[in-house]
Amino acid sequence: MTLAAIPSPPQGVWYLGPIPIRAYALCIIAGIIVAVWLTRRRYAARGGNPEVVLDAAIVAVPAGIIGGRLYHVITDNQKYFCSGCNPVDALKITNGGLGIWGAVILGGLAVAILFRVKKLPLAPFADAVAPAIILAQAIGRLGNWFNQELYGAETNVPWALEIYYRVDDAGRLAPVTGVSTGEVMATVHPTFLYEILWNLLVFALLIWVDRRYRMGHGRVFALYVAGYTLGRFWIEQMRVDEATMVFGLRINTLVSAVVFAAAVIVFLLLKKGRETPSEVDPAHHDRLASGEPAGGDAVAETDAPRGATER
Repeated sequence: MTLAAIPSPPQGVWYLGPIPIRAYALCIIAGIIVAVWLTRRRYAARGGNPEVVLDAAIVAVPAGIIGGRLYHVITDNQKYFCSGCNPVDALKITNGGLGIWGAVILGGLAVAILFRVKKLPLAPFADAVAPAIILAQAIGRLGNWFNQELYGAETNVPWALEIYYRVDDAGRLAPVTGVSTGEVMATVHPTFLYEILWNLLVFALLIWVDRRYRMGHGRVFALYVAGYTLGRFWIEQMRVDEATMVFGLRINTLVSAVVFAAAVIVFLLLKKGRETPSEVDPAHHDRLASGEPAGGDAVAETDAPRGATER
Protein backbone atom coordinates (compact mmCIF):
# COMPACT_ATOMS: atom_id res chain seq x y z
CA MET A 1 0.00 0.00 0.00
CA THR A 2 1.42 3.37 -1.08
CA LEU A 3 1.07 6.03 1.63
CA ALA A 4 2.37 8.87 -0.58
CA ALA A 5 3.14 9.26 -4.24
CA ILE A 6 4.05 11.82 -6.90
CA PRO A 7 1.08 12.47 -9.20
CA SER A 8 1.52 12.53 -12.95
CA PRO A 9 0.04 15.49 -14.84
CA PRO A 10 -3.57 14.82 -15.91
CA GLN A 11 -2.57 15.45 -19.51
CA GLY A 12 0.45 16.26 -21.63
CA VAL A 13 -1.27 17.95 -24.57
CA TRP A 14 -3.57 20.98 -24.65
CA TYR A 15 -5.37 22.39 -27.66
CA LEU A 16 -5.50 25.99 -28.79
CA GLY A 17 -8.30 25.50 -31.25
CA PRO A 18 -6.98 22.87 -33.65
CA ILE A 19 -3.35 23.47 -32.62
CA PRO A 20 -1.88 20.99 -30.10
CA ILE A 21 0.35 22.47 -27.39
CA ARG A 22 2.60 19.64 -26.24
CA ALA A 23 4.38 19.77 -22.90
CA TYR A 24 7.16 17.52 -24.23
CA ALA A 25 7.99 20.05 -26.95
CA LEU A 26 7.78 22.98 -24.51
CA CYS A 27 10.27 21.28 -22.18
CA ILE A 28 12.72 20.76 -25.04
CA ILE A 29 12.34 24.38 -26.16
CA ALA A 30 12.89 25.63 -22.60
CA GLY A 31 16.02 23.50 -22.33
CA ILE A 32 17.38 24.91 -25.59
CA ILE A 33 16.76 28.51 -24.51
CA VAL A 34 18.51 28.00 -21.17
CA ALA A 35 21.40 26.17 -22.85
CA VAL A 36 21.97 29.00 -25.37
CA TRP A 37 21.87 31.64 -22.63
CA LEU A 38 24.35 29.79 -20.41
CA THR A 39 26.67 28.87 -23.27
CA ARG A 40 26.86 32.51 -24.40
CA ARG A 41 28.03 33.53 -20.94
CA ARG A 42 30.53 30.70 -20.62
CA TYR A 43 31.97 31.05 -24.13
CA ALA A 44 32.34 34.82 -23.69
CA ALA A 45 34.12 34.23 -20.38
CA ARG A 46 36.65 32.09 -22.23
CA GLY A 47 37.29 34.84 -24.76
CA GLY A 48 34.95 33.77 -27.53
CA ASN A 49 32.40 35.85 -29.37
CA PRO A 50 28.99 35.04 -27.83
CA GLU A 51 27.30 35.67 -31.18
CA VAL A 52 29.01 32.51 -32.46
CA VAL A 53 26.88 30.55 -29.98
CA LEU A 54 23.74 31.64 -31.81
CA ASP A 55 25.25 30.46 -35.10
CA ALA A 56 26.06 27.14 -33.46
CA ALA A 57 22.53 26.82 -32.09
CA ILE A 58 21.04 27.40 -35.54
CA VAL A 59 22.86 24.36 -36.93
CA ALA A 60 23.01 22.22 -33.77
CA VAL A 61 19.35 22.28 -32.75
CA PRO A 62 17.81 20.87 -35.96
CA ALA A 63 20.71 18.46 -36.45
CA GLY A 64 20.46 17.34 -32.83
CA ILE A 65 16.71 16.76 -33.04
CA ILE A 66 17.10 14.75 -36.24
CA GLY A 67 20.01 12.77 -34.80
CA GLY A 68 18.18 12.15 -31.54
CA ARG A 69 15.11 10.87 -33.34
CA LEU A 70 17.16 8.65 -35.66
CA TYR A 71 18.93 7.07 -32.69
CA HIS A 72 15.62 6.45 -30.92
CA VAL A 73 13.96 4.93 -33.98
CA ILE A 74 16.96 2.71 -34.75
CA THR A 75 17.44 1.45 -31.20
CA ASP A 76 13.69 1.05 -30.54
CA ASN A 77 12.74 0.00 -34.05
CA GLN A 78 10.34 -2.67 -32.77
CA LYS A 79 7.96 0.13 -31.74
CA TYR A 80 7.62 1.37 -35.30
CA PHE A 81 8.34 -1.53 -37.65
CA CYS A 82 6.32 -4.49 -36.41
CA SER A 83 3.30 -6.30 -37.87
CA GLY A 84 0.82 -4.10 -35.99
CA CYS A 85 2.86 -0.88 -36.05
CA ASN A 86 2.47 2.20 -38.20
CA PRO A 87 5.90 3.25 -39.56
CA VAL A 88 4.63 6.82 -39.91
CA ASP A 89 4.74 7.05 -36.10
CA ALA A 90 8.52 7.16 -36.42
CA LEU A 91 8.13 10.73 -37.65
CA LYS A 92 5.91 11.84 -34.77
CA ILE A 93 8.62 13.37 -32.65
CA THR A 94 6.14 15.29 -30.50
CA ASN A 95 4.91 11.98 -29.05
CA GLY A 96 8.28 11.57 -27.35
CA GLY A 97 11.42 9.66 -28.16
CA LEU A 98 14.81 11.35 -28.57
CA GLY A 99 18.11 9.55 -28.04
CA ILE A 100 20.71 11.81 -26.48
CA TRP A 101 23.60 10.10 -28.23
CA GLY A 102 22.14 10.67 -31.67
CA ALA A 103 21.51 14.29 -30.72
CA VAL A 104 25.06 14.83 -29.43
CA ILE A 105 26.71 13.07 -32.38
CA LEU A 106 24.78 14.74 -35.22
CA GLY A 107 24.50 18.08 -33.43
CA GLY A 108 28.20 17.97 -32.57
CA LEU A 109 29.11 17.12 -36.16
CA ALA A 110 27.12 20.10 -37.43
CA VAL A 111 28.86 22.43 -34.96
CA ALA A 112 32.28 20.97 -35.82
CA ILE A 113 31.68 21.75 -39.49
CA LEU A 114 30.57 25.27 -38.59
CA PHE A 115 33.69 25.93 -36.50
CA ARG A 116 35.90 24.51 -39.24
CA VAL A 117 34.32 26.91 -41.72
CA LYS A 118 34.82 29.78 -39.26
CA LYS A 119 38.38 28.59 -38.59
CA LEU A 120 37.83 28.54 -34.84
CA PRO A 121 38.98 25.85 -32.37
CA LEU A 122 36.12 23.60 -31.32
CA ALA A 123 37.41 22.57 -27.87
CA PRO A 124 36.73 25.91 -26.05
CA PHE A 125 33.17 25.91 -27.32
CA ALA A 126 32.72 22.25 -26.34
CA ASP A 127 33.89 23.06 -22.81
CA ALA A 128 31.57 26.08 -22.65
CA VAL A 129 28.51 24.15 -23.85
CA ALA A 130 29.00 20.96 -21.80
CA PRO A 131 27.29 22.12 -18.57
CA ALA A 132 24.56 23.76 -20.64
CA ILE A 133 23.82 20.51 -22.45
CA ILE A 134 23.29 18.48 -19.30
CA LEU A 135 21.19 21.26 -17.77
CA ALA A 136 19.04 21.24 -20.91
CA GLN A 137 18.76 17.46 -20.62
CA ALA A 138 17.44 17.84 -17.07
CA ILE A 139 14.81 20.33 -18.23
CA GLY A 140 13.88 18.20 -21.23
CA ARG A 141 13.36 15.12 -19.03
CA LEU A 142 10.31 16.82 -17.55
CA GLY A 143 8.64 16.04 -20.86
CA ASN A 144 8.74 12.34 -19.95
CA TRP A 145 6.73 13.16 -16.83
CA PHE A 146 4.00 14.79 -18.89
CA ASN A 147 4.05 11.89 -21.36
CA GLN A 148 3.98 9.24 -18.60
CA GLU A 149 6.92 7.40 -20.15
CA LEU A 150 10.35 5.98 -19.36
CA TYR A 151 9.48 4.94 -15.83
CA GLY A 152 10.73 2.05 -13.72
CA ALA A 153 9.23 -0.97 -12.01
CA GLU A 154 6.23 -0.82 -9.71
CA THR A 155 7.02 0.27 -6.16
CA ASN A 156 5.38 1.65 -3.02
CA VAL A 157 8.20 3.94 -1.90
CA PRO A 158 7.03 7.44 -0.77
CA TRP A 159 8.36 9.03 -3.96
CA ALA A 160 6.62 6.55 -6.28
CA LEU A 161 5.04 8.02 -9.41
CA GLU A 162 1.35 7.51 -10.14
CA ILE A 163 0.59 6.46 -13.71
CA TYR A 164 -2.99 7.25 -14.73
CA TYR A 165 -5.32 5.88 -17.33
CA ARG A 166 -5.67 8.51 -20.03
CA VAL A 167 -8.41 8.42 -22.64
CA ASP A 168 -9.37 10.51 -25.66
CA ASP A 169 -12.76 12.08 -26.35
CA ALA A 170 -14.06 8.75 -27.62
CA GLY A 171 -13.04 6.97 -24.42
CA ARG A 172 -10.18 5.10 -26.07
CA LEU A 173 -6.88 4.61 -24.25
CA ALA A 174 -4.49 7.43 -25.22
CA PRO A 175 -1.44 7.49 -22.89
CA VAL A 176 0.18 10.56 -24.47
CA THR A 177 -2.60 12.67 -25.97
CA GLY A 178 -5.47 11.70 -23.67
CA VAL A 179 -6.78 13.12 -20.40
CA SER A 180 -6.55 11.30 -17.07
CA THR A 181 -9.62 9.48 -15.75
CA GLY A 182 -8.20 9.75 -12.23
CA GLU A 183 -7.76 5.99 -12.04
CA VAL A 184 -4.24 4.92 -11.08
CA MET A 185 -2.80 2.15 -13.26
CA ALA A 186 0.33 1.67 -11.15
CA THR A 187 2.82 3.43 -8.88
CA VAL A 188 6.33 3.17 -10.27
CA HIS A 189 9.92 4.35 -9.84
CA PRO A 190 10.18 7.83 -11.46
CA THR A 191 13.37 7.13 -13.38
CA PHE A 192 12.95 10.39 -15.27
CA LEU A 193 13.24 12.17 -11.90
CA TYR A 194 16.32 10.16 -10.96
CA GLU A 195 17.95 11.25 -14.19
CA ILE A 196 16.95 14.89 -13.65
CA LEU A 197 18.56 14.89 -10.21
CA TRP A 198 21.68 13.14 -11.50
CA ASN A 199 21.99 15.61 -14.39
CA LEU A 200 21.70 18.55 -12.01
CA LEU A 201 24.41 17.03 -9.82
CA VAL A 202 26.72 16.60 -12.83
CA PHE A 203 25.92 20.16 -13.92
CA ALA A 204 26.97 21.53 -10.53
CA LEU A 205 30.11 19.38 -10.58
CA LEU A 206 31.13 20.62 -14.03
CA ILE A 207 30.68 24.26 -13.04
CA TRP A 208 32.69 23.78 -9.85
CA VAL A 209 35.51 21.75 -11.40
CA ASP A 210 35.83 24.14 -14.33
CA ARG A 211 36.12 27.13 -12.00
CA ARG A 212 38.43 25.40 -9.55
CA TYR A 213 40.86 23.87 -12.04
CA ARG A 214 40.29 26.13 -15.10
CA MET A 215 40.05 23.21 -17.46
CA GLY A 216 40.12 23.48 -21.22
CA HIS A 217 41.08 21.67 -24.43
CA GLY A 218 37.84 19.63 -24.33
CA ARG A 219 38.29 18.17 -20.84
CA VAL A 220 35.05 19.67 -19.48
CA PHE A 221 33.12 18.09 -22.33
CA ALA A 222 34.81 14.72 -21.75
CA LEU A 223 33.93 14.98 -18.06
CA TYR A 224 30.32 15.74 -18.98
CA VAL A 225 30.14 12.62 -21.14
CA ALA A 226 31.68 10.47 -18.42
CA GLY A 227 29.40 11.88 -15.73
CA TYR A 228 26.22 11.52 -17.74
CA THR A 229 26.92 7.98 -18.88
CA LEU A 230 27.81 6.88 -15.35
CA GLY A 231 24.36 7.92 -14.16
CA ARG A 232 22.56 6.67 -17.26
CA PHE A 233 24.15 3.23 -16.78
CA TRP A 234 22.50 2.58 -13.41
CA ILE A 235 19.26 4.44 -14.17
CA GLU A 236 18.79 2.39 -17.34
CA GLN A 237 18.80 -0.77 -15.22
CA MET A 238 15.64 0.45 -13.47
CA ARG A 239 13.56 1.10 -16.57
CA VAL A 240 10.93 -1.42 -17.61
CA ASP A 241 9.84 0.00 -20.97
CA GLU A 242 10.50 -2.11 -24.02
CA ALA A 243 14.02 -1.77 -25.41
CA THR A 244 16.40 -3.40 -27.86
CA MET A 245 18.59 -5.95 -26.08
CA VAL A 246 22.25 -6.62 -26.97
CA PHE A 247 24.21 -9.36 -25.16
CA GLY A 248 21.37 -9.54 -22.65
CA LEU A 249 21.61 -5.81 -21.83
CA ARG A 250 19.46 -2.86 -22.82
CA ILE A 251 21.23 -1.14 -25.71
CA ASN A 252 21.47 2.17 -23.83
CA THR A 253 23.13 0.37 -20.92
CA LEU A 254 25.77 -1.06 -23.24
CA VAL A 255 26.28 2.25 -25.04
CA SER A 256 26.65 4.07 -21.71
CA ALA A 257 29.34 1.65 -20.52
CA VAL A 258 31.35 1.90 -23.74
CA VAL A 259 31.06 5.69 -24.00
CA PHE A 260 31.93 6.13 -20.31
CA ALA A 261 35.17 4.17 -20.75
CA ALA A 262 36.04 6.15 -23.88
CA ALA A 263 35.30 9.48 -22.18
CA VAL A 264 37.53 8.67 -19.20
CA ILE A 265 40.41 7.72 -21.49
CA VAL A 266 39.99 10.88 -23.57
CA PHE A 267 39.82 13.02 -20.41
CA LEU A 268 43.12 11.59 -19.17
CA LEU A 269 44.82 12.10 -22.54
CA LEU A 270 43.71 15.66 -23.19
CA LYS A 271 46.01 18.57 -22.42
CA LYS A 272 45.63 20.25 -19.03
CA GLY A 273 45.08 23.97 -18.58
CA ARG A 274 42.82 26.36 -20.43
CA GLU A 275 43.20 28.15 -23.74
CA THR A 276 43.97 31.86 -23.64
CA PRO A 277 41.37 34.26 -25.10
CA SER A 278 43.64 34.85 -28.09
CA GLU A 279 43.64 31.10 -28.78
CA VAL A 280 39.85 30.81 -28.45
CA ASP A 281 39.09 33.53 -31.04
CA PRO A 282 42.07 35.67 -32.18
CA ALA A 283 39.98 38.14 -34.21
CA HIS A 284 37.49 38.69 -31.40
CA HIS A 285 40.32 39.09 -28.88
CA ASP A 286 41.98 41.71 -31.05
CA ARG A 287 38.72 43.66 -31.33
CA LEU A 288 38.30 43.64 -27.56
CA ALA A 289 41.93 44.67 -27.06
CA SER A 290 41.46 47.62 -29.40
CA GLY A 291 38.33 48.72 -27.55
CA GLU A 292 35.93 48.02 -30.41
CA PRO A 293 32.34 47.07 -29.47
CA ALA A 294 31.98 43.32 -29.72
CA GLY A 295 28.23 42.95 -29.31
CA GLY A 296 26.40 40.90 -26.73
CA ASP A 297 27.97 40.68 -23.29
CA ALA A 298 31.44 39.70 -24.47
CA VAL A 299 33.32 42.63 -22.92
CA ALA A 300 31.67 42.33 -19.52
CA GLU A 301 32.19 38.58 -19.38
CA THR A 302 35.76 38.60 -20.64
CA ASP A 303 36.87 41.45 -18.42
CA ALA A 304 35.22 40.04 -15.28
CA PRO A 305 37.61 38.93 -12.54
CA ARG A 306 38.21 35.24 -11.94
CA GLY A 307 35.42 33.70 -9.91
CA ALA A 308 32.87 36.33 -11.07
CA THR A 309 32.43 35.27 -14.68
CA GLU A 310 29.82 32.56 -14.09
CA ARG A 311 27.24 33.60 -11.55
